[in-house]
Amino acid sequence: MSEFIFKFMLASVFALVVSLSTFYYKFVINTLSWFSPDWLSWNKYSETMLRALEKKILQIVKSAYRGWYVDIGPVVGPADKIWTISFNTESPNTPLVLLHGLGAGVALWCLNLDAFAATRPVYAVDLLGFGRSTRPTFSTDAMEAERQMVKSIEEWRKEMKLESFVLLGHSMGGFLAASYAISYPNHVKHLVLADPWGFPERPPEFNELPLWIRTLSYMLQPFNPLAGIRVAGPLGPWFINTLRHDITKKYAAAIEQKDLIPQYIYQCNSQTPSGESAFHSMMSGFGWAKNPMVKRIDTMKKDIPITLLYGSRSWIDHSATDIIKNKRIDSYFKLQVITGAGHHVYADKPEAFNQIVLEACAHADNISQSKYLALMPPQYSEEVNQTESEADSETIQQSPK
Repeated sequence: MSEFIFKFMLASVFALVVSLSTFYYKFVINTLSWFSPDWLSWNKYSETMLRALEKKILQIVKSAYRGWYVDIGPVVGPADKIWTISFNTESPNTPLVLLHGLGAGVALWCLNLDAFAATRPVYAVDLLGFGRSTRPTFSTDAMEAERQMVKSIEEWRKEMKLESFVLLGHSMGGFLAASYAISYPNHVKHLVLADPWGFPERPPEFNELPLWIRTLSYMLQPFNPLAGIRVAGPLGPWFINTLRHDITKKYAAAIEQKDLIPQYIYQCNSQTPSGESAFHSMMSGFGWAKNPMVKRIDTMKKDIPITLLYGSRSWIDHSATDIIKNKRIDSYFKLQVITGAGHHVYADKPEAFNQIVLEACAHADNISQSKYLALMPPQYSEEVNQTESEADSETIQQSPK
């Protein structure tokens, strides 16, 4: 956790320095922009560029897919739309719905989509306020912002006419997936939480950090967590690649163009920080939620199976795991730790991650793993068998399912 805090503080300090050093420059640029072409604009967001980058990244996915905007009506703004991509929608098996984390988008699932779509319908969305979805103004109240996000997912489900599905959420998406399962339990056949954010309570030892860190953290509270990307302007992709060069490396084996992922992340987050502002309202010190899920997990219907997975090297606080076990002692609960993976577990160890998710899907379909593997194309069933040793698991079960 200390390494993450250091990197976060470093990024924040960098953002402040850049902000101060570029203030005069931006003033001059904005003045000149009245008389000059668009290339003088500091913010280099382009809807066309984001669409092109997403398409280029998804070229590594072999499965055919469809992308479109789902109109969910006036959930938060007057006309909200959620960008959606779908695969294998003709399959009769339980659909799988993917919710990304903070600052991400549908294209970052590119290492997982083929395996998931081999046997079932798959739907990946840009959450409302993120990626290519519309960007309304969310409430600044933590619970209301969460309710709005969850309501947008439910309205999307209604428009898609999905009765039940496996719901997979990563990081912030895991927090929202759990909240959705509490609010709309009849639609979730299996809940998969991939390194979820916002579950434990904020630990008291946070107050024992050095005074300068606590002071800086307090000073940065008014700012959105990814503000540095926008402050950096056209240097944003470099800023992302410098501070988080590991993200590019995660995709290096599949994507040859090294700047593609940083460019995509920049385009996703150089826009109006709508969903990011909602996250800012929900967070307490970035690493924790103001309304942690561990206080509510016991209100979730006991017949909803949960698979919790995370990377052994993740910075996320997993201290709530034992509490969740105890609160759901009569329910299906499976814990999986992927050796060597960090927070972005779906990209760090995609084969092992895919295997765990497919097992959860098999459970939702009420078929054994051996029968499930027999239904998969040979390349994916072999992949699953080869990665079984990468995940350590513990199952606490006896759900009345």
